[in-house]
Amino acid sequence: MSEQSIPAETAAVLAPAFKALGDPVRLQLMSMIASAPGGEICVCDLTPAFDLSGPTISHHLKTLREAGLVDAERRRTWVYYRARPGVMRQLATLLNIQPTTDV
Repeated sequence: MSEQSIPAETAAVLAPAFKALGDPVRLQLMSMIASAPGGEICVCDLTPAFDLSGPTISHHLKTLREAGLVDAERRRTWVYYRARPGVMRQLATLLNIQPTTDV
């Protein structure tokens, strides 16, 4: 973890991202998006990975977009999702715990 606690403004920005990732389906979607070859993935490749309806997957993806975790771009009939690296770095930095030397 960083040497300092995060400011209230940063906490207010990151809290919705953590809340969005608190759902198992959204966490899986985020993992698929963040690890996609080329940095983006089509919704047509995300939907078959779940035993959920298309509208349910769309709802979860909308939640990830509203939390600032992903960007979406429509190309003809499909939407492509890409993780937002800045937000992902902030979350990773906050979760990175440095080992302490006390025993």
